[in-house]
Amino acid sequence: MARLLYNGEMLADESIRLSLPNRGLAFGDGFFETLVFTAGRLRLVADHHARMRQAAAACYLTLPAALATPAALETTLAGLARANGFSAARLRLQLWRAGGGRYTPLTDAVEWLATAEPFVADNSPIENADFARQTHSVHSPVSFCKGPQAWIYVRAAHERQQRRLDEIVLCDAVGHVAEAGAAAIFWVKNKVLFTPSLPSGCVAGVRRAQVLRAARAAGVACREGLFEQKELLAAEAVFTANVASVRPVLAVGSTKFQARIPAFIAAQTPA
Repeated sequence: MARLLYNGEMLADESIRLSLPNRGLAFGDGFFETLVFTAGRLRLVADHHARMRQAAAACYLTLPAALATPAALETTLAGLARANGFSAARLRLQLWRAGGGRYTPLTDAVEWLATAEPFVADNSPIENADFARQTHSVHSPVSFCKGPQAWIYVRAAHERQQRRLDEIVLCDAVGHVAEAGAAAIFWVKNKVLFTPSLPSGCVAGVRRAQVLRAARAAGVACREGLFEQKELLAAEAVFTANVASVRPVLAVGSTKFQARIPAFIAAQTPA
C-alpha cells in the first residue's frame, strides 16, 4: 500500500481525506514542486528549496517547519521515498493556503501533501517537436514557479497529444521562445549555449540553473535572452532539461539537429 505525507503525517493513500474548504481546489492558491530522489539524496535540493522560498514569498505563504530548510526538505521527502520502499522516486510536493474565505486570504499558513512513485530516467531523444500554435507563455510575478499557471502546460500538453508530437515548444505572445512543455530548452551554436530568459515566461527550472552553472564552470559562453524562433531553428544542437532528464531534440518542425548533448552536461550527475 502506497504511503503519503499530509501536513507531516504519514498515511496510507487510501485513508487520505482533504479538508474543506480547500483554497488549492477553489482558487489554485499555492504551488508545487516535482523532485527526484536517487542514491539516497534529493537531486538539486538547494535549488528546489530556493525556488520554494521564492514561490512562498510571491504567493504570501509561510513554509512549515518540515519544509523550512533544505535539510528539513530532504529529510522529510527522503523519509517518504524510503517508507514506500523506493531507491529511486519521483516526488510531488503540493502546497496550498490553509483556511477558507473568498479571494482575500485569511492566513499565510499552508497545508501540504507529498506523494511518491517509482522513478525511471528517460534520456531518449525527442524525435518530433514543434512550436505551440494554441497557447503561449505568460510572464507574471509567479511564472517562475510551478502551479499558479499550470493551465498553460495542460493546454500545451493537449495540443502536443492532438498533433502527435513528442514535445512542444512554448513561445510568448510575440513569438519569443520560452520553454518546452515540461522542461527548459537549450541550444548550441558556434560553441555558445543559448536559453530563454525568465521574462519569456519560462519556469525558473532547477535543472536549468544547474546546466548554466555547469556550462560556466566549463568555460562555455552562455546567453540568456529573448530569442525568436528562427534563432533556435538555426542551432546546431537542441536539448531539453528538467530535474528528471536531459534529452536531445532531433527536429523542430521540418528543421533537424545534431543528436548530441554537450560534454559538460553528459559528464554531470546532479546532486
